[in-house]
Amino acid sequence: MACMSMRKPNQTVAQRQAAVKASLKTLEQKLQAGRVTVAISPTGAVAFVGWGQERDDVTDACAYLTLQAEGSWALKQAIARAEAMSGRKVSGAAVAGGTHSHDGGRTWHPGH
Repeated sequence: MACMSMRKPNQTVAQRQAAVKASLKTLEQKLQAGRVTVAISPTGAVAFVGWGQERDDVTDACAYLTLQAEGSWALKQAIARAEAMSGRKVSGAAVAGGTHSHDGGRTWHPGH
């Protein structure tokens, strides 16, 4: 997965895997506690609002896809709340297409 390819200098693949796993665990805990919320773009992309330095270079798309594949209950609940509040559904195509936000969902950018 793309999360694993963004290694820091001298970071091994195993170290990167551990860092990503720790970052996603923290994200999932914060989603469950309501300290991180989900923003949905007009096209259906996602951004995690309130996920700070502990993201460790893990993108919103990578986090979303990984937690979704793992069947994360916290993610499902956060997505359901975000869809209800925004009136929009998350689009797998928008997420896969790379639409993203650098500011917690205030503005959105196409994949790059």
